[in-house]
Amino acid sequence: MPSHAEPGKGSLAIVGLGPGRREYMTPRALKAVAHADYVLGHSTYLEPLEPLLKGKTVISSSMGKEVDRAEQAIDLAKNHAVAIVSGGDAGVYGMASIVLEVLEHRGVVIPVEVIPGVTAATAAASRVGSPLSGDFAVISLSDLLTPLDVIETRLDAVFALGIPVVLYNPKSRGRPHNFALAVEHARKHLGQTTPIAIVKNALREDEETVITTLGEIEEHEPAVDMHTTVIIGGTESRIWRMGNDVKGIITPRGYHRKYLY
Repeated sequence: MPSHAEPGKGSLAIVGLGPGRREYMTPRALKAVAHADYVLGHSTYLEPLEPLLKGKTVISSSMGKEVDRAEQAIDLAKNHAVAIVSGGDAGVYGMASIVLEVLEHRGVVIPVEVIPGVTAATAAASRVGSPLSGDFAVISLSDLLTPLDVIETRLDAVFALGIPVVLYNPKSRGRPHNFALAVEHARKHLGQTTPIAIVKNALREDEETVITTLGEIEEHEPAVDMHTTVIIGGTESRIWRMGNDVKGIITPRGYHRKYLY
């Protein structure tokens, strides 16, 4: 990716930053930011990049300005090396879709690259054992862009499969009841001993984790907010203990059906 691109030879990188700490960014993501003339993003995601932004033009905007940010990035990328950053993986509830949609609608032809990052599901899972060892589903409980009845239909469908389900955006002040609705759908298909992991600020300095069960989730619901990822285990998931200590969740991948160990 060129730095200080020549007129008419710009480029656009849509960069997944991972959980928020630079040590969890990929080398490719770091390189894309380092080579960019312009870096755009939400202020929350730009803050950890501060040491990398010297000498660059940084354009920060707030939540809800994603379309404006995408349009501005594309305009700049016609003649400059541009990086637009997104938390987690840019292609998983991130900036990639809106940037590519705007690019498609405008008919602009520029080099574009989507750079993956560690998404909240895998970040949270890494802190609580191996709850996502095989098939799993990810559902966002935010109804800002998806109607709540559609979210509920999807929840009912994935819980019926008996696979682990990861909940993004589980609860906010504006929609405090969506998480309780998700729990209701889970209980239609899963037992009360189904393990649940609540991971707040995964892979960040102020990380907090709780391991509980579907039957006891209400005791821990106050800990659930927009900074939390919730993993609800599947029919084969179990709580993982080391001695008497609860360490996390294991969802067997199926090795026990073929091998003795």
